Amino acid sequence: MSIKKWIIGEPIPSHKEKQERLGKALGLAVFSSDALSSVAYGPEEVFLALVLGGTALLHLTVPVAAAISILVIIVATSYFQTIHAYPSGGGAYIVAKDNLGVYPGLIAGAALLIDYVLTVAVSISSGIAAITSAFPHLYTHRVILCLLAILFIMVMNLRGVRESGKVFALPVYLFLASMFVLAGYGVFRHFTSPVSLAQPAALTRSPADIVMLFLVLKAFASGCATLTGIEAVSNGIRAFRPPESRNAGLTLIWMAMILATLCVALTFVAYHLGLAPRQNETLLSQSARVLFSKGPFYYTIQFSTALILILAANTSFADFPRLSSIMAADRYLPRQLSNLGDRLVFSWGIVALGVIASLLVIIFRGDTHLLIPLYAVGVFLAFTLSQTGMVRHWLRRRGSSWRRNAIINGIGAATTAVVLLVIITTKFTHGAWLVVIAIPGLVLIG
Repeated sequence: MSIKKWIIGEPIPSHKEKQERLGKALGLAVFSSDALSSVAYGPEEVFLALVLGGTALLHLTVPVAAAISILVIIVATSYFQTIHAYPSGGGAYIVAKDNLGVYPGLIAGAALLIDYVLTVAVSISSGIAAITSAFPHLYTHRVILCLLAILFIMVMNLRGVRESGKVFALPVYLFLASMFVLAGYGVFRHFTSPVSLAQPAALTRSPADIVMLFLVLKAFASGCATLTGIEAVSNGIRAFRPPESRNAGLTLIWMAMILATLCVALTFVAYHLGLAPRQNETLLSQSARVLFSKGPFYYTIQFSTALILILAANTSFADFPRLSSIMAADRYLPRQLSNLGDRLVFSWGIVALGVIASLLVIIFRGDTHLLIPLYAVGVFLAFTLSQTGMVRHWLRRRGSSWRRNAIINGIGAATTAVVLLVIITTKFTHGAWLVVIAIPGLVLIG
């Protein structure tokens, strides 16, 4: 047996492609792990932004988290319509190209491809941060650990969609169970026997109004990293079992409800425990340590968090190759990216994603907070173009309930456009300028 077959497995005949598709339970694990895992770092980014103004602003963490959760519902509702209007998949790229023209489509496609690469780098780095929070002596080895994690996920995806889904399902559901227990117990303790930690005295100052507004907007923009991955289901519709659109739509609804609930609940718990960000320990780790001490459940939470954050990169490994294959078929990317490998996956896209993400991890030293500012620009640009394209779609096609559908997508487009402007304004000097330059650069190359 060759090394390739030993690592990746025996070739799968093309006629078995439908047997390799996913049901809703496995689909949630494969396509929602990115979005769901973001509750491990999204709330912390809100705290990090607000704590710059002192503890006087930390009371705004829960309202900011609530605003982000409302945005989750708006975007998910918009993409639910996209799934049924474009059952062949392709997401923002196909919608924008069909309704707004080639260049808006290419911009949306480039934005998503960049976001998928950043998703891998951020998710892996954040997952390793969960491990180093529990085992601080591993902190100096975080880059090597990140690269090994990327290699593992790349190999699992080269083995096939269904096989990777089976491997990743247990960690996803273990994480969700852990988060609901943590959030539920934290809320229960708040109302029965409150626990809090003293905030550092040096931070207790009240900022000026203009500074406060900027910090709140920055906190909202940082927390919007929670929404990355919501579009993944609409890009991977063809990976679901028939009826594809129905199964994908239900998966999207489940994901949005879970994400919105956990975002608010975990932020509420961290705030009412009186926590603040620390360099070598995540906010989630602090919440678990205060509520459960460093007992078995604390390590279960850290282990499941590390696993889902590392495996959240799988969403990108599922969607990046599919999107790049569609763009390659349209001759905007190298044609090799459109070829199915022996295991009926787009092998060239999987390998390309793994290599580029590894380079980013090395350049940014596996630091999640350095990568986050680059993160949300691409995805919100794609959100805006996709939803604008859907408005045009309904205006052109008309048909049943077209006015209601156009209004829903119009609200989605307007909301994500405003968020995009906030993100670019508040994060431009912190690294977002790289993405702003990279997106048109990719379009010109294509």
